[in-house]
Amino acid sequence: MSKPFVSAEPLSTSRLDLLPLRVEDAEEMAAVLSDAALHTFIGGTPYSPEALRARYERLVAGSPDPDVTWCNWILRPLTENCLVGTVQATITRGRTGPGRGTADPGHTAEIAWVVGTRWQGRGFASEAARALVEWLAKRSVRTVVAHIHPEHLASASVAAAAGLAPTEEEQDGERRWRLDLGGDAP
Repeated sequence: MSKPFVSAEPLSTSRLDLLPLRVEDAEEMAAVLSDAALHTFIGGTPYSPEALRARYERLVAGSPDPDVTWCNWILRPLTENCLVGTVQATITRGRTGPGRGTADPGHTAEIAWVVGTRWQGRGFASEAARALVEWLAKRSVRTVVAHIHPEHLASASVAAAAGLAPTEEEQDGERRWRLDLGGDAP
């Protein structure tokens, strides 16, 4: 596997540390994400600690596609010694060449977030998503997208707080939200 072209690094906001995902975080995160209500709009069921550990092992190992990088963070409030959620970005490298135009359009990032039920309603997801978008803008990302169920009003609020706007595009029952960061690709 090749080295990723972008790697998660520690980030901070006024209330949160966003720390690159580690396999060792799986047990605590399994408890944070154990509420079945978190899956109302995304489907599935909560992972057991063992299953989440296996998932984190895959995520930390990185994407097998050299043009795709997985960046994942866990969220830790500065005033609490616990984990409360995650943010992630799947970044696809901008390409040039035949059929792709001559100018590198910059990278595209698909982002997502989840905050444990106990910590919802405090603005942690919005704060983390904003920090993530700011970080992506400094890494040649030109387009940020998120896929949100049309009835998931809290997630729509997070996307809007991060600067994304809904589009008319839908995929698998979810609306595509988008932010064009513009600028010149390096």
